[in-house]
Order: sequence, then C-alpha cells, then structure tokens
Amino acid sequence: MQYYIDPLRYEREIGAVLSQLKVRHILLVCGKHSAQTPVCAFMKNPGADQTVAVTCFQAFSPNPRYEEIREGVRVFREHCCDFVAAVGGGSAIDVAKCIAVFAGMQEDRSYLEQEIVPCNIPLLAVPTTAGTGSEATQFAVIYADGEKRSVEHKSALPGYVLLYPDNLLTLPDYQKKVTVCDALAHAVESYWSVHATAESKRLSETAIGLILDNMEGYWRDGGYEERRHMLLASNLAGQAIHITKTTAAHAMCYKLTTLAGIAHGHAVMRCLPEVWAYMQEHAAACIDSRGRAYLQETLHALANCLRQETPADAIRFLRELRSRAGLDTGLAGAVGEEQLELLVNSVNPERLGNFPIALSRDALYGIYRNIITEKL
Repeated sequence: MQYYIDPLRYEREIGAVLSQLKVRHILLVCGKHSAQTPVCAFMKNPGADQTVAVTCFQAFSPNPRYEEIREGVRVFREHCCDFVAAVGGGSAIDVAKCIAVFAGMQEDRSYLEQEIVPCNIPLLAVPTTAGTGSEATQFAVIYADGEKRSVEHKSALPGYVLLYPDNLLTLPDYQKKVTVCDALAHAVESYWSVHATAESKRLSETAIGLILDNMEGYWRDGGYEERRHMLLASNLAGQAIHITKTTAAHAMCYKLTTLAGIAHGHAVMRCLPEVWAYMQEHAAACIDSRGRAYLQETLHALANCLRQETPADAIRFLRELRSRAGLDTGLAGAVGEEQLELLVNSVNPERLGNFPIALSRDALYGIYRNIITEKL
C-alpha cells in the first residue's frame, strides 16, 4: 500500500512520517539537477528535528551501473541509514529502489546473483520528471557489464510518494517531450499487454486522456495544472505497468538508447508505432490466450482512447506526434545496418512474452530496420 503525500503540505506530512517511523538517518538519493529543488533542500534538513541525520548519494549515471548501486549500498550501511529518499527522475528512483532492496542481502557476492528477500526499509520517491512512473512500480533497471538488468521485488515499491508539480518547472524542453512520450508508451503498451486487466486498462485510459489534454500546454509553457496532470498521468501509467509490465517497444528501445546516446523516452517513441504497425499486420500470430478477436477489439479500443477512429489512424497519430516532438532524428549516423545483429540480440525475451504477437528474430530485424531508416 502506497501513501501519497499532499504536495501542499509535504513538509508537515514527511515530518510526520519520519517521526512515526522513528527515522534516525536518511540516505538521500538525488541527481545534480534534483539537488536544487525545494523538496530536495527540505529533505537535506527535514524540519526542526535535528536528530534526523542525512547523507546524500549522487554518484550514479543516467543509466545506473551495478557498481554504482553497490557503492550506494556501502554508503547506506556505513552510515547506518534506516530510510531511503529518492528525489529525481527514473534513474535516481531506480537507484534508491535497488539500494533499499540490496541493503539486506549478503555483500560477499553479487546482489544480482542472490535471491531477493523481503526488506522493511522505508522508501520515499519524489519524481522530478513526468514520464517514468518508477515511483508506482516494483521494477528497477540497472546495467551490469553493459547489459540491461531488471530488478523486481515488492520491496522495491516505494511506500511513500510525493507528486510535486513545481519539480517540473526547470526541465529542459527535450526532457519534457521525451518523458511525456515514455509515459504515453507505458499506457499504450500496458493496454495491449497479454497481462492487461480491467483495472490496468482503466488506469491506461485515464493516463492517456490526461496526456492528450495537457501535453501541448505542458510542452509550451507548463502551467501548474498542466504540470500536476502530467505527473498524475505518469503515475497512473506506472500503476498500469506495475500490473502488466512493459512489452516489445520497451524491450527493443534499451540498446537504441545506449547506441545512439538518446533519452529513453526518445528511443521508445521511435519503437512504439513501428511495433504497433507490425502487430496490426500480423494479428494471425496472436499469442494472447484471449484470442485474435479480443486483440483486435483491444487495439480498436486503444485507438479510440487516443481519439482516433482506427488502429491505422492511431499509428499515424503516434508517428505525427513523434515528429511534432522533434524525435524523428537522433539515429542517423549512430545506428545502421551493421548494428542490427547487436540490436536483435539485446532484446529481453521475457518482455516479448508480454507482447500479444509472437516476434521471431526475422520480425525483430524487420522492425528494427524500419526504426533505424526513420520510416514514417
């Protein structure tokens, strides 16, 4: 059960949480940009209770590496911390999740090779972007030996969440666009996932509606209400993904992110319409136990959620949205035919199992070829 902190009373409510839990030492995980936010400033000195010590941990990359997580666990233990707070984007929150999960495990061997055991380290997540929804899931992504590794456990689900709209005030335009695209991709992929439920679809529908209603205003000038609604949309899409997990578009985007040096949301938006186009053309390969007719009904309903009449219209809409956001560039010269084998080999088979259409290696080659040639 997550506790959502009122953004207008966050100082009082966080103080009450720390007091109730008798917190003695906070490990504050934050990036350099996030360290300048009012919430982060408060977390460094949480109220008048000077018995609460705070240690900051900022030594992690945008694509967090296992070695960095291990150092975070060392810092947590060295200072005898008993609470973890993350203020930042998806990377900071994922780092904090992993530190909280790994802190109770044996340090004489790789945490990634051990079975995760439940822990009771309280975790507060304060997102500073409206896109990842990481504060609403029990998943984290880190990199070990250059390869993406997923960490999943109920102990990684933050118990406390603060959605503070002013955290989005100073985001660069590019980050606004790519994080919105990431949130939209979460909602879309969750909707068609083989694990989709009535609840996850309801969450996705609400998230998509909020994104479509507030996206342009958020990108243009980002008023308070637009910021508030985008944070909520991202959170709801994260809740949907918490139920269903991501599918092919996310599975295919990670290596593009590292090869091209682009943001995660940029890479996933390059994949999303091309993956849907393939699914539309190969419905006969449906592996969802509810059948092909169910899948076709789902894709039509999803198109309607996107305020389009047909799936073909929805695919066109996503491509046009990608273009309006300026995300049709970024791969030329960085990713070519010679990287196709590397891209195909990088795809996580588990995530493909969540996709309602069977994807062979030949299918992946074809989809990637469309992506890297910027087919519109």
